[in-house]
Amino acid sequence: MKPKLLTTLQTYNRSLFLSDLFAGISVAMVALPLSIAIAIASGAGPEKGLITAIVAGFLISALGGSRVQIGGPTGAFIVVVFGVIAEHGYDGLVLATFMAGIILLIAGLLRLGNLIRHVPEPVIDGFTIGIAVIIATSQLKDLLGMPLHKVPADFIAKLETLWAARDGLSFAALLIGLATMALIVTLRRLAPRFPGLILAVAATSAIVALSQLPVDTIFSRYGALPNTLPIPALSDLSAERIAELLPSAFVIAFLAGVESLLSAIVADRMSGGRHRPNAEVLAQGWANIGSSLFSGMPATGAIARTATNVNAGGKTPVAGLIHALTILVVMMLAAPLAGYLAMPALAGLLLLTAWNMSEPHKWRGYFSMRRSDQLLLVLTLVLTVLADLTVAIGVGVALGLALRLRRREIQPPEWTPPER
Repeated sequence: MKPKLLTTLQTYNRSLFLSDLFAGISVAMVALPLSIAIAIASGAGPEKGLITAIVAGFLISALGGSRVQIGGPTGAFIVVVFGVIAEHGYDGLVLATFMAGIILLIAGLLRLGNLIRHVPEPVIDGFTIGIAVIIATSQLKDLLGMPLHKVPADFIAKLETLWAARDGLSFAALLIGLATMALIVTLRRLAPRFPGLILAVAATSAIVALSQLPVDTIFSRYGALPNTLPIPALSDLSAERIAELLPSAFVIAFLAGVESLLSAIVADRMSGGRHRPNAEVLAQGWANIGSSLFSGMPATGAIARTATNVNAGGKTPVAGLIHALTILVVMMLAAPLAGYLAMPALAGLLLLTAWNMSEPHKWRGYFSMRRSDQLLLVLTLVLTVLADLTVAIGVGVALGLALRLRRREIQPPEWTPPER
């Protein structure tokens, strides 16, 4: 359970610091627009994404069991967070995040980190693709510049509302969104180690500001962003409120645990390291408690940002600490500039994030899976999109484990978590 930071500091030197410094700043440039976009898509204010990236990102790197894990708000939480805010308000989300942190601490102390290997891979793939579908449809309003104040959370009702408002499409917004997506893809291919996300979003947002295009920005919709962290506080912890939010807290804890450990596994494969799963789960617990105290959102290990850290040369958790501190400095010194970010540009960024979450490179392999695994993946996907993530996870895990028992495949080392 010992944090990797304490291990790596024993042999830390100037060369490692320079590598971590460059990697941490590079990851921060990726995390900045992504954290803002995820917060907005979740139904929260844009500053909540920055707060989460700073507080939770710092704690995950300081206390985690991976050398290169980067934490913060992720796309996997958008569906859950949006639903909790819609039903219980933002204060309900804060309390559910706090409770999820406690659940994760208990799981870490009970050494349950290794149980990730028992979650069937088709279930993980199914709800990940389902979340990607929901994220993509949630961004169509801003990508198309439709003048809708509120879009239903239900998938079918959302599509019906968007179709009914099709006459309000803004070609200016659509062009900005598509241009942002094209720039991101181009920069990734030509300069993969370059912070292409923030450059692409900043470039198209600058076009909106200089040309005075009729396109929504963060400032026009949410006002000025704060340039300091809020004072730590916590909502009402009444027994009735706790019982009401407990199911949401368990879902947040489950997602945080699964995503963080999957990300740590991918990081091990990329860096040649070996993470400590129970230390990682404990770090996720403290990170979510810390984020909630500062009115932030749920957090977990971010696979794309972790991969960016490894590719940029990050060697130790110090890179993650620098990433969080860099975002804090930018928030303090350049918060007004973030108000110019165009909503269609952020929507384009999240559409690409949803596409990457669906892992299109794995689609062909699904056709060679066992029929029962195919049905399990599709069932989890459909339940995620049309029903509820809690139902999808519960049904998927139960059926998946039943299938493995029937096949007598209860040898954990034979199951390999997916790369994502």
